[in-house]
This record gives sequence, C-alpha cells and structure tokens, in this order.
Amino acid sequence: MTDAEIIERWQSNSEPWTRAVREGRIGSRLLATDAAIVDAVLARKPTTVLDIGCGEGWLARALATRGIDVLGVDAVADLVAQARRAGGGRFEVLSHEALADGVLDTRFDVCVCNFSLLGEASVERLLARMPDLLVAGGALIVQTLHPPTVDPAQPYRDGWREGSWCGIDVEFQAPAPWYFRTLESWVRLFADSGLRIESLREPLHPRTAMPLSLVLVGERA
Repeated sequence: MTDAEIIERWQSNSEPWTRAVREGRIGSRLLATDAAIVDAVLARKPTTVLDIGCGEGWLARALATRGIDVLGVDAVADLVAQARRAGGGRFEVLSHEALADGVLDTRFDVCVCNFSLLGEASVERLLARMPDLLVAGGALIVQTLHPPTVDPAQPYRDGWREGSWCGIDVEFQAPAPWYFRTLESWVRLFADSGLRIESLREPLHPRTAMPLSLVLVGERA
C-alpha cells in the first residue's frame, strides 16, 4: 500500500463518488459530518480558504456561497473536472506533494482537509509545509474518521489499512487504501508541524450518540 495507489484508486472511482455525494448517498455526511466541517470553517470567519483534497467541490461551493474566496485543489484530475463542470468556485489539479514543494505562494486564513488526509509520507510533508500556507493566526481544519471507533477489532496503532465502500449504495471499483493514525499521532503530527491545537470536536450520530468523525483545528504557532 502506497500514497500513489490512493490517487490511482480515486481516479477510477471519481464518477461514482461524485454521484454518491451529489445524490446524498452517504448517511454520515447527511447526519453530521458535512455540517460539522462547514461550521468549523465558518467559526474562523475566514475571507480566504484553501480546500485541500476538494474532490468534486461540494465544500468549496458551500463556502463560496457565503462570500468566501475559496480555491479547491485535488490530485485526482477527474474529480477536479467534475468540480469545474459544476462551477461555483476555483479548482486546480494539485497534489499534497506539490503543495509541500511550495507551488502556491499564497497564504490563506484557513486550510481545510475534509476526509482528504489519507496517505502517510504525503500527509506528513504537507503538514510540515502548512505554516507557509497560513496567514498569522490562520488555521488548519482537518476532519477525519474518529480513530478509536473506526474498527475496534483491529489493533489501535498507526498503519496502512484497506479501504471500504461500506454503507454507500453506489457501485464502485476497488477502494483506495488509507493510512490510519491514532488520536495521539494526529496530535503529535500537528505539534511537529508547528500547529497548536485550538479545538477538538467529535460530531455525534443524532440517535446513537456515537462519534462519526474527529475535527481538529490547529492554529499556526
């Protein structure tokens, strides 16, 4: 399992993923996680936002309708094409590695990664670069799977895991692998990248009261 394989798998699943998002086929998003990431970004009152791993562009469009200047970037060209066709924002094909290499010389009030930090080395390099992408007092907002509840049957330690389309009633090809991080590892990664964790939120399922995700907000130190 490698970071490159993640991009290859997502490229082959771009069309069904776009359909699943736009047709409301992902229950956790409707229940809590979409609203959680929008609320977390709006709470910072940004004027500029970089949506890293924007996918088909729903978050960039949602923020743009509120008068925010948003640039959405993604390594998967087909997803960026879907975003551009839908309009409502600016979208570019840029990988985590390209951002880490400094291809953007712009700083943003907020950088947001909504379930888009899936790799190992690429994520570590991107976060190490994050202070150069944020204005003074700017923040990185990350929403990810809630580490302790992802799969209690597996050992609770960092490592690569197989992906899954469980719970989405759309026909996909093989899911992408992803790199699991414990809560401790996420906190350490933020600190090592010069980001002070300002808040940690756990959006809950409205009926079961179980966490559906983890939202970390880290300010540029």
